[in-house]
Amino acid sequence: MTYIIGEIGQNHNGSVDIAKTIIDVVARPIFDKLFNQKLPRMDAVKLTKRDLEYELSASQMSREYNTPHSFGKTYGEHRQFLELDDKQHYECYLYAKEKQLDFVETLCAISCLSILNYFEPDRLKVASRDITNLPLLDALAQTKIPIILSTGMAGDSELNDALEVITKHHENISILHCVSQYPTEYNNVNLNTIKYLQKKYPQYTIGYSDHTVGIATPVAAVAMGSKIIEKHITLDRQMKGTDQAGSLEIGGIYRMVRDIRNLDLSFGTEEIKIEESVKVAREKLERSVATKTSLKEGHIITMNDIHLLSPGDGVKWINKDKIIGKKLINDLPENEIIYLKNIE
Repeated sequence: MTYIIGEIGQNHNGSVDIAKTIIDVVARPIFDKLFNQKLPRMDAVKLTKRDLEYELSASQMSREYNTPHSFGKTYGEHRQFLELDDKQHYECYLYAKEKQLDFVETLCAISCLSILNYFEPDRLKVASRDITNLPLLDALAQTKIPIILSTGMAGDSELNDALEVITKHHENISILHCVSQYPTEYNNVNLNTIKYLQKKYPQYTIGYSDHTVGIATPVAAVAMGSKIIEKHITLDRQMKGTDQAGSLEIGGIYRMVRDIRNLDLSFGTEEIKIEESVKVAREKLERSVATKTSLKEGHIITMNDIHLLSPGDGVKWINKDKIIGKKLINDLPENEIIYLKNIE
């Protein structure tokens, strides 16, 4: 079953209440009306924790930030507005747990590990930009909490350096193919990277972190074998905030999870088999040996007397020799199935 993470990130806009409302959306049941079937929901939600002392240079933090999505006059004020403190993260964690959801944290500084004073996330996520932040990776790995690496800004060497640091402490690692373009143009997605990662790193769980618009790409990633899907989620893409427009809102969340869960059910086994559910249709639609013209009792059946018609509950063409040369024991009208009970 695919592990699906709904990335709230900072789409909570600095509000615990908004974060909880997004968690409420994720916790709603997924129901396939066509087949009257309840499907598993998302598995987890994810928040992002920054320490602004270790975020940007002083000049960048103090620069004017005058955009429709700004929550402050400077970029530093904007970032500060969006931050939830440790206790607020803990409040969101408890709320997610009430809803029986896993809770994942992206921690952007070593100091953000202070949340461990309150709770232990189910997984730690390393943002694409921090894959070269080897001191951070070392600190995260020392916790022994499972780690998810996102490759959006990494090549082979950067990824291998990161893995070398983490595996000194544990190997419970997932690698997500990712393109750090927001939103990602489809010609840049390169889903075949998933196959590359599967071949090169078979010892790790391989997944996909999606920044495209819509749900087709993450569903396709599951079809290619991704075991984890991460997608930005929100209440309304028109909300203020730079990540809102590229996120899935309520209807999209429902459709993506529904389609991935149905795809999970679709994989089956590597064989050709006739499902029980197909047998009714098979009997109704397949063809059986039938009379081409009206035939009388005592008639010896020849090839000229037969053709194929539905339903498929009679003799198949491959077994026509069971009928050819046999004598009818009753009259049969034109275009009727010849059953074994009709011959001797």
